[in-house]
Amino acid sequence: MKSDIARYFFQMVKIDSESGEEKKFLEYLGSLFEAELGAETQYDSYGNLIIRVKANNSQREEPILFCCHGDTVKPGKGIEPILKDGVIYSKSDTVLGADDKAGIAEILVALKRASQYPPVEILITRQEELGLSGSSYLNRTLIKAKKGYVLDSEALEEIIIGGPSRMEIMVKIIGKSAHAVEPENGISSIEIAAHGISLLQTGWIDPVTTVNIGLIEGGQVLNAVPETTVIQIECRSQKHQKCLEQSRLIKKTFQIVAKTRGAKAEIQMKLGLKASHISENTEIVRVAKKAIQTVGLKPKVKIICGGTDASNLNQKGIKTAVLGMGGQLPHSKDEHVTIKDMEKMIDILIEILKEYSK
Repeated sequence: MKSDIARYFFQMVKIDSESGEEKKFLEYLGSLFEAELGAETQYDSYGNLIIRVKANNSQREEPILFCCHGDTVKPGKGIEPILKDGVIYSKSDTVLGADDKAGIAEILVALKRASQYPPVEILITRQEELGLSGSSYLNRTLIKAKKGYVLDSEALEEIIIGGPSRMEIMVKIIGKSAHAVEPENGISSIEIAAHGISLLQTGWIDPVTTVNIGLIEGGQVLNAVPETTVIQIECRSQKHQKCLEQSRLIKKTFQIVAKTRGAKAEIQMKLGLKASHISENTEIVRVAKKAIQTVGLKPKVKIICGGTDASNLNQKGIKTAVLGMGGQLPHSKDEHVTIKDMEKMIDILIEILKEYSK
């Protein structure tokens, strides 16, 4: 029945799974895939769920991997999905959770409908929305697949073959406190932070590199010159070297500004992601293109500045591309997904499974 996708999806989004609180949802998924597909399930040491489904009408021995994340952003508690004119929305003041539960539901239904498929491994990661933590800590030895797909993009025609390097930069400016009535005796960390920020180029630095000032916190009381201010900045680039160069420039800027004003800048830099790209001519991309064409769409290959679990999987030696799952306006209360797009994605997945069954 065509209504099965809505039924499974509704069940999934009604189970709370904000980042860090996914355990109950992952346990539900394990039981669901066991009951519906006779799957075997396992959790790694970080709590990621690994689902294994035996081949059906296929002699292939090497499994294909599908990956989705099980967590949602906030506000994601008490989601009430509603269906109106073929579109699923959140009735309440929350996100819908199509990111990424639409992808999970589509994989389940595709496997239930497909007449043939190879061995399949399904990875449901934790804490993806907190910086791809689940896939970062994944125990690679538990996955046999050497290639696969992450379902975590929006447009069904897009195939994402690369992601960025991402540097997290924390700058702590240490000035000198003084009473507000004698500012000449103090060094304002907020003023120094503001000066440093004013010298930075933010937004798109070039066609493949972005800089964003995400958080700033300084001072403790209104009637004192603030001694410390902390600025948190992220730099992303599709080119790893550009990410490193831009991050070093940010660090140098704050160091110089602080020194000039008699203050100190303590700077920590953490590489959260390293850029990874796969070839457009690789098998997983060719198979995806062919499958997308079967539903009347024109495939588009992209490299993005957003992080996905594919970045970590590729670093771990699993050749991975990212496919769409149909959800629109993720991370917002206007998030929605259409039944029509979910059905198209199921058909795309069935074609992919058929190709890997040969």
